[in-house]
Amino acid sequence: MDNSCHTPSNRCTRYQELRALYDISLALGGSVGEVKKAFEEALGLLKRHFFLDKSVYYELSEESQTLNVFASAGLSKEQEFLASYKVGEGATGLAAKAREPIIVENIHQNLLFLNKSGSRNEGEISYLAVPALSQERILGVLGVSLTKHSMSDFDEMVTILTIAASLMAQARRIHQSIHEEKKRISEEKLYYKEELLKQSEIIGYSPPIKRVSEIIAKIAPSSATVLIRGETGTGKELIAKAIHNYSPRKEKPYIKLNCAAIPENLLESELFGHEKGAFTDARETRKGRFELADGGTLFLDEVGDLSLPLQAKILRILQEQEFERVGGSKTIKVDVRIVAATNRDLEEMVRMGDFREDLFYRLNVIPIFSPPLRDRGDDVILLSRYFLERFCKRHAKELHLTPKAEELLKHYDWPGNIRELENSIERLVLLAPSESIDEEVVLSVLPGRVHGYTKEVKTRADLEELERSAIIKALKECHGIKLQAAKKLGITNRQIGYKIQKYEIEPEDYLS
Repeated sequence: MDNSCHTPSNRCTRYQELRALYDISLALGGSVGEVKKAFEEALGLLKRHFFLDKSVYYELSEESQTLNVFASAGLSKEQEFLASYKVGEGATGLAAKAREPIIVENIHQNLLFLNKSGSRNEGEISYLAVPALSQERILGVLGVSLTKHSMSDFDEMVTILTIAASLMAQARRIHQSIHEEKKRISEEKLYYKEELLKQSEIIGYSPPIKRVSEIIAKIAPSSATVLIRGETGTGKELIAKAIHNYSPRKEKPYIKLNCAAIPENLLESELFGHEKGAFTDARETRKGRFELADGGTLFLDEVGDLSLPLQAKILRILQEQEFERVGGSKTIKVDVRIVAATNRDLEEMVRMGDFREDLFYRLNVIPIFSPPLRDRGDDVILLSRYFLERFCKRHAKELHLTPKAEELLKHYDWPGNIRELENSIERLVLLAPSESIDEEVVLSVLPGRVHGYTKEVKTRADLEELERSAIIKALKECHGIKLQAAKKLGITNRQIGYKIQKYEIEPEDYLS
């Protein structure tokens, strides 16, 4: 149905006017996603309904006090770029300054009209500029060019344009509010991601570890089961703890169990607890890990080591959140979030029949990959400094890594991942012959070649000389007292006695 104002008298019926404004409001109502496109549609409707030559919405820049074209119907992209007015400049700028409609009955005879866009205006053209206000705030100006075919009643046209401008200002204000809210939420999410890195024990800013932190931030608020995959020593338990700490369960228990560290015959009792008298040594009723974790999180490490019978019982808990203690008949209901971890190829185990397929899918609701240290670049240096500070405090030393030493640590493969790095840094702290840990010292403790470094690992004689120097240094600092020197080096009195004899060191030389 054509609702344009094309009656013989060139006057719109009240219904046509209202219908036109209704269509414009509908167009603007879809402005959340593509606001410029919605404005262009609304201005096109305005132009067609009222036989306008052009319709333009100018947006006010508060910083520069300039009105620039936001959207138009009838102007080219080049003309839109050129049509810019200072507040108070021309009819458009004056409408913004005065906050009231400005009418130019014939643009060819009135200097108030400034044709900055360079568009051709043939014949008798009138121009109306109406301020776009929202909550008493000027957001822009709606400017239209009228021909002899347009509505002839200026007062009526001003009323319609005032309503249309108000609709546009309201739509623009809502869009800006949504944009600002999205920006705030985005900044808040970024802040929480950074806080997650700072406050948890997950150290690093490399892309792989950032991806892990982003996943944690997204899934921590839920109760979904998580399966953490990765090599031994990559910090899977730290990821599990971070998930708990950033979840609504953070004030509830966080219970962990290494399924590979407990004998098969004791593991069921550890998981589900037992009743008094359930077996020979069951002298009293004991709660299992699931019961202890009620309301909180249970971290099952090395879940790939579970036997098939225990896998079936874990599956039941995941499905029904209930179990019975060993030797008991009472069903116990629990609310537990399970976070599992493994370094094993569960898909291959499923194929071989060693791991239940249904349990695998139940555990693998949210998979997280814990990246190996060799893929984390500069995180190796951050972790090295972190461990160095920790062990220096523990052993009452003041040491630092040279830049070359840090580069060597970064380029080593670290097959044992973070755990190997931690142990290596402690060895460096104990064996360092001076306050500066250089590449020579680093090479002496790394059991292999470093990528990009041509020098081979030091010989046994080099290592022995390094150890001899460390013992002499400790004896000097402890004034020749062997017991204190042994404590400083983290070894026993018997061990230091053996090494003193081996290296023919005279502690008396360092008495003071």
